[in-house]
Amino acid sequence: MEKEIILNKKAPAAIGPYSPGLKAGNLIFVSGQIPIDPKTGEMKEGDIEVKTKMVLENLKAVLEPYSIGLENVVKTTVFLKDMNNFVRVNKVYGEYFKEKFPARSCVEVSRLPKDAEIEIEAIAFCI
Repeated sequence: MEKEIILNKKAPAAIGPYSPGLKAGNLIFVSGQIPIDPKTGEMKEGDIEVKTKMVLENLKAVLEPYSIGLENVVKTTVFLKDMNNFVRVNKVYGEYFKEKFPARSCVEVSRLPKDAEIEIEAIAFCI
């Protein structure tokens, strides 16, 4: 099976030795997205809702080169620095995933890259 690296200038560049997204067969693996504004390269300022929106917009941008969207996502993992933000994050998440919700895990972690408060990774399919 051949791997294809996904690049989109609308998505933040990787901050380490990894690919923002990778296609293998009919699956697309999206690396964890944090609230980096791709226009500035800086962390998005604001509350957890603003940061969650930025993360989900980044996730959408990684999927865009394959002409698919969040409706193709089958699994996400949400990493939160503070589980007390779960309800607030969940509200924003529900604005992006409306039906046929992907499977999901959500875990609290002690620290994320660039001291982000949230990170989301995903697996999607394309045909």
